[in-house]
Amino acid sequence: QLQLVESGGGLAQPGGSLTLSCAASGYTLDYYAIGWFRQAPGKEREGVSCINVSGGSTNYADSVKGRFTVSRDGAKKTVYLRMTSLQPEDTGVYYCAAEVVGPGYSCLIRQSDYDVWGRGTAVTVSS
Repeated sequence: QLQLVESGGGLAQPGGSLTLSCAASGYTLDYYAIGWFRQAPGKEREGVSCINVSGGSTNYADSVKGRFTVSRDGAKKTVYLRMTSLQPEDTGVYYCAAEVVGPGYSCLIRQSDYDVWGRGTAVTVSS
């Protein structure tokens, strides 16, 4: 059974950077699109980014376009979210999630599409 574990969260200053990792265990990621989502304190969880099976197609929420980059390493069974130019509004718990898809499928940042979720890693952006 596929399990996902996020890591890399922590405290960053405004304008700083962090890289989150989403590591898979129990199964290969070769058949899964991966999404990143976040939940700020007191707010609903929202979509951040996603990457398809091959890594050739990605999507981003408007709020993070140009600042965040999603990538994947099949050999390491890990997906990364590189976050730069961090802002206080990026504060929240970040989750990765997996969706079984075909090889030609793109991806959508739609929570209901994703079946397997990690437990999250907390990011705080503050001076």
